[in-house]
Amino acid sequence: MSDMTDDQLLRYSRQIMLPEVDVEGQSRLLDSRVVIIGLGGLGAPVAMYLAAAGVGSLVLVDDDIVELSNLQRQIIHATDDIGLSKVASAAASIKGLNPGVNVETHNARLTQQNLVALLERADAVLDCSDNFTTRFALNAAAVARQIPLISGAAIRLEGQVAVFDARDPHSPCYRCLYDEQSDENLTCSESGVLAPLVGVIGSVQALEAIKLLAGIGDGLTGRLQLYDARKSVWREMRLPRDPDCPVCAKRPR
Repeated sequence: MSDMTDDQLLRYSRQIMLPEVDVEGQSRLLDSRVVIIGLGGLGAPVAMYLAAAGVGSLVLVDDDIVELSNLQRQIIHATDDIGLSKVASAAASIKGLNPGVNVETHNARLTQQNLVALLERADAVLDCSDNFTTRFALNAAAVARQIPLISGAAIRLEGQVAVFDARDPHSPCYRCLYDEQSDENLTCSESGVLAPLVGVIGSVQALEAIKLLAGIGDGLTGRLQLYDARKSVWREMRLPRDPDCPVCAKRPR
């Protein structure tokens, strides 16, 4: 467990004050290594809040560059970052916010080949991607390595968040929720999205990750939360494991 410096005790004092967190929970955050897949609309608030909260190591994965159209919602990037890789831009913002966070960048698209190395020693992985191919590959790897997966999605005026934890024998996986026939064309570039919506969903993803890492509260494992921004309404669904799931069915119950 990490011994905190005086600067760290002051920086994280508002969290340490919480009885559920205390010094022990904050130390767990400082010792954690988290992988963030995608540094766009969801990845932006996720990365900033995890860095601000004191997660010790962040692994940033994205192969895209910052474009003008990104700045409407991807608040980790700035106008001067246009043309830079998203991971470089995000890393600079994180270091400006909290220089004590170790940031590892990978300017590459997630593939079956690099998944093993990227998830090595990960305590959690956050799916902030925008396509089902990446989500399915990441889910399969998370199940195989028993790494908690915090999943988020946002499009138009709707968003959703769920936690899939293969360490829990009752937890479903992402493939239990969606099959391979899901619509790959449902992306922000094709359908649009209202800017603050990704902030709402990304913030909940970050919150769930912090709770999981610090060992506090009740997480969203086995539950799917759906947000309708048009009506400002949250709904929740229970997610049972699919006994015929091709990814997690053989996992012990």
